[in-house]
Amino acid sequence: MVAYFFYIDGVDTIFTMATAIGKDLGVNTTMLMMVLLMVQLIAFPFSLLYGWLAKRASTRLAVLLGIIVYLFICLYALKLDSLFDFWFLAILIGTSQGELQALSRSYFGQLIPKDASSESFGFYNILGKFSATIGPLVVGLVTQWTGRSTVGVASLSVLFAVGLVIFLALPKLSNGD
Repeated sequence: MVAYFFYIDGVDTIFTMATAIGKDLGVNTTMLMMVLLMVQLIAFPFSLLYGWLAKRASTRLAVLLGIIVYLFICLYALKLDSLFDFWFLAILIGTSQGELQALSRSYFGQLIPKDASSESFGFYNILGKFSATIGPLVVGLVTQWTGRSTVGVASLSVLFAVGLVIFLALPKLSNGD
């Protein structure tokens, strides 16, 4: 659950700040709406692909892949200086946005004791509400300090890296996940 707090904070921050970053790059409102729509359209087939991967290999592997994609998104943001780069990152976000959230929930459900699922998911939901706290603060401070929102986004890589390390330390489940 601690791993989830870190990486989902990064996911939520990227999603909520994407339009502000687009505006910083000079992307107009119509184009931003097209990008947001495209992210949703890409997310559908990739949710099927991640679901297939979770069944075929493991939910753990699918979650790890999603975290790694987001880590790459953060690092690629340092290069973000053109409309092409913005679209490329939007496509990458579409490949992992909802899938990482859904599969994390599924994986969490496999980790918790069956007799404590109500309490555990209640805590999970509360944690999810507070997860978008560190990311916006980090992005804001780094952006203010450097004058570049792309460096602010890149700083989120720390959240994904911490989440990844903690997630890797979780025990593997007996069912192969």
